[in-house]
Amino acid sequence: MTQDWRDSVELTEQQSLVRRSVRDLCAEFGDEYWRERDRTATYPTEFVDALADDGWLGMLVSEEYGGVGMSTSEAVVMMEEIAASGGGFAGPQSIHGGIYNSVPIVKYADEELKADLLPRVADGDARIQAFGLTEPNAGSDSTAMETRAERDGDEYVVNGEKVWISRVEDSDYLLLMARTTPRDEVEKRTRGISMILVDLEEAYGNGLEIERIPKTASRAVHSYQLYFDDLRVPARNLIGEEGEGFYQVLDGLNEERLVIAAECLGLGEVALERGIEYANEREVFGSPIGANQAVQHPLAEAYADLLAAKKVIYSAADRLDDLERTAAGAEANVAKYLAAEAAFEAADAAVQTHGGFGVAREYDVERYFREARLTRLVPVTQQLALNYLGERVLGLPRSY
Repeated sequence: MTQDWRDSVELTEQQSLVRRSVRDLCAEFGDEYWRERDRTATYPTEFVDALADDGWLGMLVSEEYGGVGMSTSEAVVMMEEIAASGGGFAGPQSIHGGIYNSVPIVKYADEELKADLLPRVADGDARIQAFGLTEPNAGSDSTAMETRAERDGDEYVVNGEKVWISRVEDSDYLLLMARTTPRDEVEKRTRGISMILVDLEEAYGNGLEIERIPKTASRAVHSYQLYFDDLRVPARNLIGEEGEGFYQVLDGLNEERLVIAAECLGLGEVALERGIEYANEREVFGSPIGANQAVQHPLAEAYADLLAAKKVIYSAADRLDDLERTAAGAEANVAKYLAAEAAFEAADAAVQTHGGFGVAREYDVERYFREARLTRLVPVTQQLALNYLGERVLGLPRSY
């Protein structure tokens, strides 16, 4: 059931079309589908294939390469809708990389690579679902990465480790971040990092080994540790300019963070919806439990928090291109912070409303709760979002 309170932001005609189309597609994948994907830790292949068949994985690919040529303002609608339909955080996360990893290719790859790869991405025939950034000793501080890609003739030789890399086994390509110049040889630590496209089919057994990380949240979307041992990658797979990869990532960071915020928002909305339904249906002492303010108020507070987050997300998505970098970063970080907090409060209220059934799988809210807790950690912690606001907006001193 779709509650009227979810449709609280006025959409453009294009956004409305996206919402209707995605909502109709998601209706084919009900609660039992997502419940089973979580229980068995199975990737939602059928769902992703359906989106790919309709061209959604190429929504940010320009029309000249066979894509739809949409923008972040449409992407936030899509991802919110997938999460709110019952997919939770795992639903949009199952395709998040497939959509956003194409953006650096569009912006920075040479024409030959774009002409070869992007039409296949738009058609769903090639998937760039995996992004290799985080390392065991380089989490929030990406510039501390130790993975090296050394030039050897017309190839790069890659050595190192990555961790918490999602969707690797469900991807054809990995967008890898690696140091092409050692950190002690660059003037700024943000220099010397490059972006390289890795063909995973060619890499397996030829210098790349992967290991799945068991986890409790978003179990349908798998995360991995990657081990590189003299993996050879063609130098022509370099994306953009050598040593400038860090800045290429930053270039799309605010847009992606807004989309993550929309995924958090949709998760909070579906959790709240389930809490409202149960509060109206469950009767104790002859009346619905939702009549009790102890039940009603946490749900109302969650709605207020979600609405505030939604207003920020959609306003920022509409204006992002017109804002200078610091202002855009502020709006993106505020959006992600508010949405993750609102998602957690909504999921917590939904579990509490269900009482003992709040931890029963059949009611789904325990899954939403696990995923909502995860949103406070990824792609960056809430504390790092606050750090950005404190330092870049409020002018407070940096502590790290």
